[in-house]
Amino acid sequence: MFEKTQKTIKDPFAKTNRIVEGTTIKGDLISQADFRLDGHLIGNFTSTGKIVIGPTGSVTGDIKCKNADIEGSYSGRIEVEELLTVKAKAKITGEVVTNKLAVEPGAEFTASCTMKNTVKPISPTVNERQHAG
Repeated sequence: MFEKTQKTIKDPFAKTNRIVEGTTIKGDLISQADFRLDGHLIGNFTSTGKIVIGPTGSVTGDIKCKNADIEGSYSGRIEVEELLTVKAKAKITGEVVTNKLAVEPGAEFTASCTMKNTVKPISPTVNERQHAG
């Protein structure tokens, strides 16, 4: 009556990697897919996707990624292309470079923060162009 059809994901980057609680990784990780970390990483992380550091997760090292949600602890330099979301229970120390930043009340944010300037230069108006020439 009801047929089970197996769903296949054709895009290999649509999957999320996961490191579970109780796991510690020492070394650098490079991923093109999204990544969820509930364990511990001592090393650097690079991704063209999103990293989520869960409430039991921690990273000591540098991170470069597109987006990041941090609920656990982080120490190092993090560079986020788009949005960094810092949850209420997060503990962050180090250096932050991001385009957009959202920090929930209660988060421990002890870091220097640099906001990327993505504002496009304003083109001169017609009147300014006429007076310039």
